[in-house]
Amino acid sequence: MALNNPAFSTNPAFSPNGQAATVSAEKLEQMYQSPSATAVDTDRMTVEDTITKTAICFVLLLAGAGVGWFVPVLAIPAAIVGFVLALVNIFKRKPSPGLILGYSAAQGIFLGAISMFFESQWSGIVIQAVIATFAVVGVTLALFASGKIRASAKATKIFLIAMFGYLAYSLVNLVLMWTGVTGGSFGLNSVELGNTGIKLGLIIGLLVVLLGAYSLVLDFDAIKQGVANRAPRIYGWSGAFGIMVTVIWLYLEILRMLAISRD
Repeated sequence: MALNNPAFSTNPAFSPNGQAATVSAEKLEQMYQSPSATAVDTDRMTVEDTITKTAICFVLLLAGAGVGWFVPVLAIPAAIVGFVLALVNIFKRKPSPGLILGYSAAQGIFLGAISMFFESQWSGIVIQAVIATFAVVGVTLALFASGKIRASAKATKIFLIAMFGYLAYSLVNLVLMWTGVTGGSFGLNSVELGNTGIKLGLIIGLLVVLLGAYSLVLDFDAIKQGVANRAPRIYGWSGAFGIMVTVIWLYLEILRMLAISRD
């Protein structure tokens, strides 16, 4: 019998002689007027809570960028720390808020120093890159929210192939620059296509921006899936970390693409 279950047999509400609990009209009205349960109450991942965590990461990123801008000598140490923390956060099974916030701060210092260098070479380029980055993120988010773009298995496969191709191209370009085979500030990216006046780096840059936009779609889709699966609230930090990685990468690529166009 069901009543043999201790969870029920010890509760008089489920005993044969028990009486149903009554709730007054005032109590019902109070329950109706009370605010909905938040992510803190349910300990479940929500979109709103993930957005809050992402905003905290961005605040630390901006604070770090201010430090890097005025103390550019910290660029290399910050880049190393950020890279190590990125690997740790990627392979860590349970997200750590402290490590993710540390990654945001370290990457902020690196971005601030790099941005200062680019700004000293090409005046006004940083604000252009910032506006372009937010434009890409905003448009992608709007299209995803409206259901006009979605992640699919076929598109993700193409995305992964393109990413590996871009990684291989970047490594080859880096080696050619180090060995002095290619000239220009950006190696192969500075090569002009025929007499068109268009540089290879601009074409590559546009493709990379598209890859970055689809990476954001994958991030948004993962967050949506986590919320649907009622994942623990702590995994909202994983969503924030994923968005941070993509946005930082997107900003650096746009910054470089703008520099190539003005070089």
